[in-house]
Amino acid sequence: MDETPSPLPSPPRPLWFRSLYWRIAFSFAVLVVLVLVGQSAIVSSVLTRRGGEFAPGDPNREATTVAARLLAALSENADASLASVVRAGGSRGPQAIYVVMKDGREAANTDTPMSPAIRAQVEAALQGAMPAFDPALPPSGPVVMAPVQIDGALQGLVVLPPPPRRGPFAEVGRLLSLPGTIVLLMATALVGALLFLPLRQRLRALEQAAERLGAGERDVRADDSGRDEIARLAAAFNRMSSELSARADQLQASDRVRRQMLTDVSHELRTPLTSMRGYLDTLALSDVSIDADTRARYLETARREAGRLERIVADLLDLARHERGVSALEPQVFAIERVFEHVIRRHEQEAAAAGVTLTARVAPDADQMLGDPGRVEQVIGNLVANALRHTPAGGTIHLDATVVDGMHRLAVEDTGTGIPDAHLAHVFDRFYKADHARTGGGAGSGLGLSIAKAIVERHGGRISVESRPGRTVFVIVLPRGTEAQHSVATVGELVAHSPRRQQ
Repeated sequence: MDETPSPLPSPPRPLWFRSLYWRIAFSFAVLVVLVLVGQSAIVSSVLTRRGGEFAPGDPNREATTVAARLLAALSENADASLASVVRAGGSRGPQAIYVVMKDGREAANTDTPMSPAIRAQVEAALQGAMPAFDPALPPSGPVVMAPVQIDGALQGLVVLPPPPRRGPFAEVGRLLSLPGTIVLLMATALVGALLFLPLRQRLRALEQAAERLGAGERDVRADDSGRDEIARLAAAFNRMSSELSARADQLQASDRVRRQMLTDVSHELRTPLTSMRGYLDTLALSDVSIDADTRARYLETARREAGRLERIVADLLDLARHERGVSALEPQVFAIERVFEHVIRRHEQEAAAAGVTLTARVAPDADQMLGDPGRVEQVIGNLVANALRHTPAGGTIHLDATVVDGMHRLAVEDTGTGIPDAHLAHVFDRFYKADHARTGGGAGSGLGLSIAKAIVERHGGRISVESRPGRTVFVIVLPRGTEAQHSVATVGELVAHSPRRQQ
């Protein structure tokens, strides 16, 4: 009994950050941001070294501005707070500004003390001496000084030491502001969605199709539209699904054939076995008196049923060998007329007893054939034996050999009862006689036509049947010449099997 496979449990869905398409989208976004940041850092570094518009403010101008503000404050109030002036008008960012007055007052916009080397230069400048170059000064730039002059006299200096060295990413914050960063991330997310959302949907559809196929839905197909890798993957999946469905159908058909054959074999073997057992059990009864004639008849019946059983088993083995291609053919050139003579001679007594006439005709160009004469004779004999069982007294069975379209055509025609149209497609099935497709009795095994078909196909030919009441003809078409030699020569190395007459 066929059982519907239970659906397979779906695998657990991966966490979002482990998903393939999310990792691709995230990597894409990070890549875009890193590229923009890197470009900004490189441009900022180049412009900073060249003093472009993105570089820090001009230190000379800044020092002069602070000195002017300080001069204005001291002009109004000689005791004005230097620190308030420096911090109010100082530069933005990390640039340090120091104010040193001759009267000893100092102020700065930073808590970091002035370096000793710079202080020495400042004190020398306040005393009117030329500041000496100190190699200990950092190489990042010169010290900028702006004088604070009151009534034409130098009263102090505004000092800007070299700014601290700025890294290549120091100006990235200026280029990537918070609104700009948000816009960049939104644009990246939009691009990622446009690129990867269809990819995610197609991969998900393919995943669902695979799950349905694994659950037993053989007709499931994936969308293979497009020309990209996913479309090719879907097309490969569809081919696999079609092949699996075809193989499943073949397996089901093979299983049905196997079960039917087991049923047929059991039926065919049970009949002679039952008969043999009945007669033998009767002969074994000690309290039943059986005369000699009856005993001899019982023994002859049992022997006949044993022979029938032996023929069925032999036919089954012979058919299996032919269908599996393990029975060797012995190809040679032979005369089909002689084969017809042998078949007629073998069945002439049976035909005479049934009142049936056997005739044969061979066309002049069809006499010589290439094949296994024993196997061809076995096929013709099976067809004649089958025709004899279904041809009434006064009928005829005619054997004919011709060449049509370069092929040998062998025909066995009888004037029997015919085969109903509904059964013509099954005449070559095993144990066909069990279907009562043809009327009349008979003691054949029901395997003769199946064996005939297997032998003909082993020769590279084909067999067919046409029937109506009063006329049934089996037609065998075999290749001739080189084609026939190739067909029979390919099996020359197989296990040899002696010809056996099957009916």
